[in-house]
Amino acid sequence: MKAVIVSPPGDAGQLNISSWEKPVPNQHEILVKVAATAINRADILQRKGSYPPPKGASPILGLEISGEVTKAGKNVTRWKAGDKVFGLLPGGGYAQYAVIHQDMAMPNNLSFEQAAAIPEVFLTAYLALQWLASLQSLLYRLM
Repeated sequence: MKAVIVSPPGDAGQLNISSWEKPVPNQHEILVKVAATAINRADILQRKGSYPPPKGASPILGLEISGEVTKAGKNVTRWKAGDKVFGLLPGGGYAQYAVIHQDMAMPNNLSFEQAAAIPEVFLTAYLALQWLASLQSLLYRLM
């Protein structure tokens, strides 16, 4: 498969399209044919070499993906080939295929581009505003 590889860490000019081994899902993962991905701060820091991927994660950049399930691990119960999903993963999203734990994938009813922008940036902001800060609409508070 093709993947975007950083060689060596640095600015965006260090990103190159290279051949990479297609990932294989473990028993609780799904293999997704990536249709879209997103760029976030962690990806930029990892590209610069100042944010290593988590232990055991793909060295390929990309924390957010959307696409179509092509294969499911033997213990996957939520997804099957052909399902459209998006989700957050520890790395590997800048590639034609990525693996994601079945519990980190969500059903996709949006465009692939819209869905890829949700997992890291949008959900982090939503969590901070709604759950942590208990933000409410001004109209609601005035009533």
